[in-house]
Amino acid sequence: MNVQTESFIRDSTAAVQNKSLQARLRVLTSFTVRRDAAFAQLKDGEALRDRAREIKEQTISNLDTYLIELEKNVVRLGGTVHWARTGEEACAIVLELARKNNVSLVVKSKSMVTEEVELNDALEHAGIEAVETDLGEYIVQLAHEKPSHILAPAVHKSKGDISELFADKLGVANLKEAEEMTVVARKRLREKFCTADMGITGANFAVAETGTIVLVENEGNIRLSTTLPRIHVALVGIEKVVPSLDDLAVFLKILARSASGQKMSSYVSFINGARKADEADGAEEFHLILLDNGRTRILADEEMRESLYCLRCGACLNVCPVYQKIGGHAYGSVYSGPIGSILTPAFAGLEKAKDLPFASTLCGACREICPVRIDIPRILLKLRSDWSEGRHDSAGPSLPEKLAIKLWAFAMRHVFIYNLAFRVPAFLQGPLLEDGKFKGLPSVLDGWTQNRDFPALARKSFRSMWHDAE
Repeated sequence: MNVQTESFIRDSTAAVQNKSLQARLRVLTSFTVRRDAAFAQLKDGEALRDRAREIKEQTISNLDTYLIELEKNVVRLGGTVHWARTGEEACAIVLELARKNNVSLVVKSKSMVTEEVELNDALEHAGIEAVETDLGEYIVQLAHEKPSHILAPAVHKSKGDISELFADKLGVANLKEAEEMTVVARKRLREKFCTADMGITGANFAVAETGTIVLVENEGNIRLSTTLPRIHVALVGIEKVVPSLDDLAVFLKILARSASGQKMSSYVSFINGARKADEADGAEEFHLILLDNGRTRILADEEMRESLYCLRCGACLNVCPVYQKIGGHAYGSVYSGPIGSILTPAFAGLEKAKDLPFASTLCGACREICPVRIDIPRILLKLRSDWSEGRHDSAGPSLPEKLAIKLWAFAMRHVFIYNLAFRVPAFLQGPLLEDGKFKGLPSVLDGWTQNRDFPALARKSFRSMWHDAE
């Protein structure tokens, strides 16, 4: 998994100053408005979220049992199951299947897990053309970029950006409306669907009791990717298994609502192995690759385990005040936003992603909107604590940071010192204020005022006001 989180501070600062990006990110609020309206129509919406969490808790706690059941039933339906411990192993399995079947062109559906293992790069290096068929993914692939949002990969691009991209890459100029661009993309992709030998997808769910792979989409490209090519390969993280079709029904009621505010997505495909003799369409071969890539390590950590409950709906990104200002690329990982801030350190190591757990206001909006109620703020605090205490593989915080933390801890344990630390600056701050605010703080504190003013310290503390009120 390629992560570039070392430049998070620099990239997020640049993103905040990017006016075009800021304009594009405002559309995220519409996702949340539609989500709230969709849930309001459900009489038992909150109960469904509780039930979904219960199913996830029970499934993840017994993951080995359900994975074995899933494998047995996929094989029973004529499919082949492969196990990949790492992203490299997953890519190697796909390449072996492609070479064995003389595959030169692959069509892909939107899949976070294939982004996670960098499958497109592996295929390209092997001389195999891989074409993204989700419109947003197709756009970012043409631009040689990574997706910036789980649900809307090209949300950072305007219609003008895409028009220029199509003129440059596809030779089709002067496109003004989204419908015109969609027609062009559809025509180009249709050629690929009809000539590809292999279709590669992820999966939203894998049902253990039936061996069914379930794919949720709005564009229809997944149905074409799974039925037209001779070979269908589904690359799936092991946490996507659900025990039964009854359990699946719970998730299908909340997934589309959380992601896009729809009651149900336009298409839901149920893949039961390869095409049977009496069936008109479908792939001749079906391969399911079950990917670990660090997931069993997360499973073993009781405090991190619930991050495996994630449905990849993107709802937490839409309400996060940090994501709403910096977008997805600044996170330097395929998983961005609040869920990315806990998944990326777990997958790549805290030392590589140490800034991400701190990229949160801890407002709790992500926890409130998560369809399976993942307590993201609690996990963020755990990761911050791990970093501050040096409970990871590298050096940990710098000496000034360690000293500041120790001083803060000392002050918190001694009321007199704590009150003194705030009251003295409150009486001395006058010369530093402009219009009653700090326009710039000195030295290590200047980060607070790089993009905003800082309010003056109150002369009277909340504790004193509370005491007076009593």
